[in-house]
Amino acid sequence: MKKRIVKQMRLAVAVGALGLGLLFSCSEDFTNRPSEDGISLDDYYSTNEQVASATNGMYARTWFQFHNKFFFAVAEVGSGNMYTNSSDVNSMRNFSITGSDPELYNGWNSLWANVAQSNAIINFLPDRVGPAVSEEVLDNTIGEAYFMRATAYFYLVRLWGPVPIIENNLAHVDQPQLNTNRVEDIYTLIINDYQTAIEKLVEKNRGANYGENGHVSKGSAKAMLAKVYLYQQNYTMAKQLAEEVINSGEFKLLGGSAVPGKSFSDLFTYPNNNNEESIFALQWITDGNYGSASNCNTQFGISTAAITTSNASYGGVFAPSQDVLSLFGPGDVRRKQTIMLPGDEYPEIKVKLGEDDGTLIVPAADQIGGQGAGAAIKKYCIGIENGTTTGPIDAWAMMENNTYIMRYAELLLIHAEAVLAGGGSSSDPAALASLNAVRNRAGLESVSSFTFEDLFTERRKELCFEGDYWFDLGRIPRTQAINIMAAQNRGNQWGAEYFTPEDSDFLLPYPSTDVAKNPKLLEPPVPYEF
Repeated sequence: MKKRIVKQMRLAVAVGALGLGLLFSCSEDFTNRPSEDGISLDDYYSTNEQVASATNGMYARTWFQFHNKFFFAVAEVGSGNMYTNSSDVNSMRNFSITGSDPELYNGWNSLWANVAQSNAIINFLPDRVGPAVSEEVLDNTIGEAYFMRATAYFYLVRLWGPVPIIENNLAHVDQPQLNTNRVEDIYTLIINDYQTAIEKLVEKNRGANYGENGHVSKGSAKAMLAKVYLYQQNYTMAKQLAEEVINSGEFKLLGGSAVPGKSFSDLFTYPNNNNEESIFALQWITDGNYGSASNCNTQFGISTAAITTSNASYGGVFAPSQDVLSLFGPGDVRRKQTIMLPGDEYPEIKVKLGEDDGTLIVPAADQIGGQGAGAAIKKYCIGIENGTTTGPIDAWAMMENNTYIMRYAELLLIHAEAVLAGGGSSSDPAALASLNAVRNRAGLESVSSFTFEDLFTERRKELCFEGDYWFDLGRIPRTQAINIMAAQNRGNQWGAEYFTPEDSDFLLPYPSTDVAKNPKLLEPPVPYEF
C-alpha cells in the first residue's frame, strides 16, 4: 500500500503543478475492484469485470465540473442560444470572461482530469491485469481511454487553442512546467487516439436493451472522428467514416422509421437513457455524492412561488435567449421539446402546485421566473421526482438523465455537410437522405436540395442547448460568425442588449492560477515530437 501511495503522491504533485486535477482514490475495498473515480496503480485487476469497470467513473465524475455550469455557460450562453444574468455564469454573454473566472477553471480542470485518467489506464493498466483477463476486454477498456483522451483534447483545442500534449503524466513529475503545443499537433493526437480507439473498441448494435448501450463502441469512435475531420474540412474522410457508421446500422434515429413508436421528445427522458440514437453520452448516477449526477433539471427548471419543476427551492440559472425564441418554424416539433413558452402543457412533467402535485402548464411570461427570459428550457428538464418517469433525484436535485455529447442525428448532418464539401448547394441523394431523415423526424417536409446555410441552421435547431453552436460558430469564417453574434438579442424580455465579439473572444483565456504555476502557457506553442 505504501508503494502505491507514494506513486500517487508523485503523480498528484506533477498534475497539481500543471493544473490538471487527478481523481485518484484509495478506498478500503481497493483489492476487490477499481475505485469509480480513478485507475489504481497496483496489480489487482484479476477479472474481466474489474477491468471493464475501470472506466466507469470517466463517464460521469471526471466530466462533472466541465458539464455542471461551464459547458453551458460557454457553448450555449456564449453562442447566443441561452441567456443568463447569474453572476457565476454570465461572462460569456458579453464576452468579458477572464482567467480568474471560477467556472473557467472548473471546466479546464475537468478536461485535464479526463486526460490524466485516460493516461493512467493507457500507460499502467496493461501491466496490472491478471491472467484470467481476456485480451478483448483489456483492449476495449484501453480503447475507451483513448476515446476519452481524444474527446477531452477535442474540447481543449477548440476552447483554448494551443495546450500542452500530455501522454503520460508521470513523465512530467520532475519538470511540471510545460510549453503548449501547436494546434495542428493536437489534432494529430486526437486523430491518432480516435484511430487507436477504433482498432481496440468492440463493435455493437444499439438495440432495445438500453442497459447494454452505455459505453462507447467502435462506431462511437468513428462518428467522433468524422466530426474531427469535418472541423478540419477533410470532407473525404468525414464522408467515408460517416457512411461506415450509417451503413453499419449500429445507431438509429429515435422515432425514425427504424425505431417507431417514439419521437424527438423521448430523447431527453430518463427511461430512454442510452437509446438507439446515443453515440456518446455522459452517464450520471445519484450515488449520494456531489459530483456524480446532472444539475440540468434544476438549472434549466422553472421556480416560482406557484410552480417548481425541480426538487430544489431555486431554478432557471439558464434560460433561452431572445434570439432562439423564433428559431423554430411552424410544424417543427422540436420547438416545444426544446423551449417552453407560456401556455405550453407537459403532462409528463410533474410539478409542485402548493400542496398538490400537478402537470406542468407553463405560466405567463412575467411569472416564469429564472432569468426573466419569458421562456424556459425544456431539454433535460424532467420535473420533480416521479418514479420511473424521472428516475432518482438526489439531495441536490440532481438527476440521472444522460447528457449527449453526440447523437446519430448529428452524424447524419455531418454526412450531409461532408457530401456538400464546401460547395454552394447539393442535391446528392445520399446527402438528402441524411438531412431529410432529421427533418422528417422533426415534422418537416423533405427538401430537394440544400446549402451550407440550410445545414448550419438545421444543426442549430436540432442540437440547441446541447453544447455545439459555439463550436459551429468557431469553425465558420470569423467575420461571418461575428456578424451573426453581433445581431443576436442577448438581453431578456424587458430589454434588448447586443454585444459584438472580437476575434480573440473565440478562444478562452488560460486560468490565471495555472498561468502563475506554469508561465510557459503564455509562450508561443512548440512542435510536439510523437
